[in-house]
Amino acid sequence: MAGDAPRSVLWWGRFDPDYSRNRILRQAFHNLGWQITDFMPPVSSIAHIQATLTGVQTPDIVWVPAFRQRDVAAASRWATARNIPLVFDPLISAYDKQVFERGKFGSDSAKGRKLLAWESRLLNSAERIIADTEGHAEFFANTFDVDREKIGVIAVGAEEALFKPAPSREANRTAPFEALFYGSFIGLQAPHIIIEAAKRCSAPVLWTLIGDGPERPRCEALAEGQENIAFKPSLPYSDLPARIQEADLLLGIFGESDKAARVIPNKVYQSLACGKPVVTRCSNAYPASDTKGLMQIAAGDPDALAACVTQMYENRAQIPVLGAEARAYYDANFSAQTIETQLKSVLKYF
Repeated sequence: MAGDAPRSVLWWGRFDPDYSRNRILRQAFHNLGWQITDFMPPVSSIAHIQATLTGVQTPDIVWVPAFRQRDVAAASRWATARNIPLVFDPLISAYDKQVFERGKFGSDSAKGRKLLAWESRLLNSAERIIADTEGHAEFFANTFDVDREKIGVIAVGAEEALFKPAPSREANRTAPFEALFYGSFIGLQAPHIIIEAAKRCSAPVLWTLIGDGPERPRCEALAEGQENIAFKPSLPYSDLPARIQEADLLLGIFGESDKAARVIPNKVYQSLACGKPVVTRCSNAYPASDTKGLMQIAAGDPDALAACVTQMYENRAQIPVLGAEARAYYDANFSAQTIETQLKSVLKYF
């Protein structure tokens, strides 16, 4: 662009601007000096026509944000006609979710093959694809035949104005040692592993599970009669940081699926940002480190989880130290500054 005029990005699609992934990336764009314009068409399939008829201003790039596969085709038509690069940040794969996570239909079924071909076309129509972890980048490349060189990795991170360390409460605390899980109770999270671990844990630990979802009834049935397990309703997003700070240890996910091995869930980013130690299933999604603030155990192993939590209880005086390590690990790998650097690396191509 001529002179010192800011570069511009058109966020295209019926996205949620309040979703944390979007808010964090939009702030990163602002911090890098980009101007953001939103285009939220009521009908995804003909959005390119609407954009043309309404005279949407031509940007430097078009960005289709998380979960908006349905918006990619029209965005691609409009961008291609104007020779503008299209960037797509899917965050999850529709094919992966329907076929492998939900088991709605098989990979060899006609519907499965059709969905695979559809998503492959969408991903390959973009100049750049964004993945949240290296594992997802490899999945996109291998599953959809996308050139690995066109896939950039930008961590999800946490909204640091909300999720931040707080003073330790260890000195004057009277509450029981608490291991806290919050989530949507889906198979990927494997909350039943938490219940089985709590039943096998000999230490006086309160295991609290917050949220609701398809796996919660099963978990409640498994936990019947267990006084050390508590279920609580979902909390407003703004209340999560304070609730995280009340716990001693945060619980991530423990599923054995391939997808569970590729993701870093929001709860882990948020808990690390709050300076709380986290235990979760082992995964190559996490940057290598010897930090004890992020403890990784074998997937689907309640005995390993029970042993880890017991060890944490027995060494509870070290919780503040581990919490500081957790935040240091977050700062080194997932901070707002890291995300800005990763986004800048993607934008250098345009």
